[in-house]
Amino acid sequence: MLPDHTSAGCSGLPLTLSEAGAGRPVLILHGGGGPATVAGLAGYLSRTAHTITPVHPGWDGTHRPEWLTGIDDLALGYLHHLHDRGLDDVLVVGSSLGGWIAAEMAVRDTAGVITGLVLIDAVGVNVEAEPITDFFALDARGAAEHSWHDPDRFHVDPAGLPSGELARRQANMATMRILAGDPYMHDPKLLRRLGRVQAPALLLWGESDRIVTPAYGAAYADAFADGSLKVVPGAGHLPQIEQPDATTALIDAHLHRTSTRHISVK
Repeated sequence: MLPDHTSAGCSGLPLTLSEAGAGRPVLILHGGGGPATVAGLAGYLSRTAHTITPVHPGWDGTHRPEWLTGIDDLALGYLHHLHDRGLDDVLVVGSSLGGWIAAEMAVRDTAGVITGLVLIDAVGVNVEAEPITDFFALDARGAAEHSWHDPDRFHVDPAGLPSGELARRQANMATMRILAGDPYMHDPKLLRRLGRVQAPALLLWGESDRIVTPAYGAAYADAFADGSLKVVPGAGHLPQIEQPDATTALIDAHLHRTSTRHISVK
């Protein structure tokens, strides 16, 4: 694994990146819970791919510039980073908020750098019949009940956390409010724009997710020109943690199916 490093592309977005492995580039974008929620997934994918795993500015103590106030800023910053490095045939994997960033990147990718998407229980679109749960309004137990298939296993009482860890979580939530809170957790224009995305999109959904339901995921998948939904049993909002084997098997198949190195031109 390469050591963490910082980068700033033409967008001026300061990035803290972890990189590992060799092969097809895979950009892995974490959700509101921070980089730890995708660390296991990144480690697995680095066995066969070149993984690039940023910490979004403002998470885990990293610097967020004052101008960084929206998901579109992150999407453009990451897209510029890929362009600056001359990367192509990129698979973008995003969990929750990271899936929203990935979708916003795809609708702006006029150069075709992104050749595949994996959105894991992503937020980002407005589905009137399946509203996104207001996560900020939930207490710790309510958040666990909505997020996990097995909430008793994953519920953490904030009163028992060390002060440093509690402060980290609170700061992460504050950053998420700034970037994604108005309008709440979605871009009103995104759903209708997804039909122009040609990269195959795999949407993975935990069957027990109550933050964004599988029905929400189905509407999301249907909006893409080439989208498909796979529901992961025994998982909630973070299937890569609750059901890692089932999740990575589906991602592996999509990674190989979408690579331009495996697509014959007729």
